[in-house]
Formats: sequence, C-alpha cells, structure tokens
Amino acid sequence: MIDDLDLGFDDTERGEKGRHRRGAVRRRQGKSGGGRGKTLLALALALVLLGGIGGGAFYGFDRIQNYFVTPDYEGSGTGEVTVEIKQGALLADMADALVAADVVKSTKAFIEAAEENSRSKNIQPGTYKLRKQMSGDAAVAAMLDLKNKIVNGITIPEGLTAKTVFKRLSEKTDIPIKDFEAAAKDPEALGVPDWWFKRSDGKKVKPSIEGFLFPDTYEIPPKATAETVLKLMVDNFLTVTGNLRFAENVQANRGGISPYEVLIVASLSQAEAGNKDDLGKIARVAYNRVYGGNFPCNCLQFDVSVNYYWELTGKPTKASKDMSRAELYDEKNPYSTHAHPGLPPTPINNPGKQALEGALKPPNEKWLFFVAIDKQGHSAFATTNAEHERNIEKAKANGVL
Repeated sequence: MIDDLDLGFDDTERGEKGRHRRGAVRRRQGKSGGGRGKTLLALALALVLLGGIGGGAFYGFDRIQNYFVTPDYEGSGTGEVTVEIKQGALLADMADALVAADVVKSTKAFIEAAEENSRSKNIQPGTYKLRKQMSGDAAVAAMLDLKNKIVNGITIPEGLTAKTVFKRLSEKTDIPIKDFEAAAKDPEALGVPDWWFKRSDGKKVKPSIEGFLFPDTYEIPPKATAETVLKLMVDNFLTVTGNLRFAENVQANRGGISPYEVLIVASLSQAEAGNKDDLGKIARVAYNRVYGGNFPCNCLQFDVSVNYYWELTGKPTKASKDMSRAELYDEKNPYSTHAHPGLPPTPINNPGKQALEGALKPPNEKWLFFVAIDKQGHSAFATTNAEHERNIEKAKANGVL
C-alpha cells in the first residue's frame, strides 16, 4: 500500500501550519537548488513508484500531491489589499497574514519563496499595499519594493512622558488626545501583564501606562484607534524586555526588588542622564541611595520627579536652579523624592533600551552623588559629599551651574 512507502519525508514536512509555526522557520544553508526543486524531485519519485505499483494506484494521486507540490498562485495577482506586518514578525507570521488576506495561496508558498531570496531578511514591519492571489515569488518581490509600503510613521524618542507621547500621536494621527488618555486608563487591557504592577518596598501601586510606551519608530496602520496604537507600543515594550530577560535578570541580580522598581529607576536615569554613558551610573546612585542604607532617610532627591508631577498636573516645569526649597520639599507632591523616601509611585517617563540595560546591570560602585560637569552632558560621580562639592565647583567653572 502507498501508506507503507518511505519517500524520504518526515512528518514535519507534511502540511503547512505544522512546520512553520513561530520559532520554527529555518533557512536552508549549503544546499543547491531549493524547496521547489526538492518537491518536484519528490513528485517525480512518487510518480515512478505509483507507476511501478500499477495504474490503479493513480487514483490516490490527488490525495498525495499536496505533500509534494507547494500550493501557489501564478503571476502578480489582481485587485488591491492592505496587509499589516507586525513588529518582530517571523516569516511564518508574515505568511499567515498574507494567506488570511488571500495574497498568497499557502504559507508554504511564501516561506519557500522568501527562503530562496536572500533579500527577504530586509522585509520590514509596516503596512503594505499588495494584490490578491499573487505567487509567492511575486509577494516577496512586492514587499521588498518600498513603493508598496504605506508610510505613516512616527518616531517617539526616549524619555518622553505619556502625556507628551499622547500629544505627538494625536498630531500625527488626528486621533483626539482624550481618546489616548481614555485608553491608557487600563494598562492591562492594552497588554501590560498584571505582575508588572508589584513592588517589594511596600508602596501601593496604581497601574499606570507610564514606562510601557516603548520609544521607537512606528508605522501607524490605516483606520487606527488610540487603543491599537498604544497596544503597538506596549507590545514592543514586552518584546524588548522579553529579549533582555528583564524580569529574570532583575530576580537574579537586583537583590529582591521588583521589575517595576527597576523600570522606575530606568526612567529616572533616562531623565537625569545627559549622555548615554551615564545611564547605568545614575541607576547605581539611585540604588545606593534608596536601597543601600547609607543615605539619610533613603531619599532619592532627584529634581526630575518634581517636574514630572508638575507636567502631569498641567503646571510649568522648571530648571533645578530655579526650584525653591519649598517646591522641592512639597509633601503634597507624591513624586517629590526630596519629601518622600524611596522611589516615586510610577516611572516618570518611557525609557529606551539603553536605560533599561543600565538599570539592569549598573556598575558596582558606591556612588551617592552626581552632577553634570560639562556642556556635553557628562556627569561626575562621588561617594562623599566633599568629593561632590569639588565636582560642583568644576561644573561652575565650566559654566554648567
């Protein structure tokens, strides 16, 4: 019987969805020809074997041909359809999206065409204007042609507050700011897992979207809503922190504090650092002050958190030199790290990858102080107040203070 024949194919090669799930796509290396050559050879072998068994066995040909021949459309297709390729999508994910839109006939057709085209690695996330019922080769070629990419991008830089992000998104999309504010009220509905909102320092957490809107360049899909845009940003945050093994590294290396507290520290260093080289160093100062037990009242005393609350409540922000002592030590300001010990209630902006990495693995130093000392944004760090005072004099001499 034909079922007993071994034609050299294992079970993973049968069917499309089974062998092309996320994480299972592999490119061929060191072999001439390609997937289609293999399938044609296998089909020829099957025909010979079937012929050898007898003409009556050909009744099963229609049943087995899809094991060997990749279902594919011919030509460049007709009509028009838009397809979104999400951030971080693998070939299998792209293929699923194209099949769902009837751009290609099978996931296998697109994946094999992409594997045979060395440029396919250049396919970018975003929204594409394609045709229906294209061959796999034509679909790959169309997605490599940037003329078919619908460009509606916006770049969100590191360190912006959620309030500022909403404003920029609204200007780009014409979606009202109030829609972004409404969507942001439930971070978990946007995809933030509830375990993020836990602290080890005993402070109660009121879930906030602040910190989870990852800075990057985004393609805004057609007919986007506030929810879909914010979900894109949250999903990117989860992808980046997942790749960093953020939660696992916090648990292993940060002495019992929670990932949320490390995220807060990352946002503080993002706000304070004038230079990327200082991100991890400022995170170290924050840890030493709040958790080291060697600083009075474990008070952070970062002025940037005072400004955050003012921005949050619609008040103008100020440079540190213009803040009065009463403003710095205002107990009614929950984000005053002068008036209240420990870390602030939430992150104070949306930090980038380098700030996250700096907060995960800061240098092992005993610094308790820092001050910007040049106009390039570099800071000097000190363990004692006397050292700090000398650094302040350097800053004054350089015209920074």
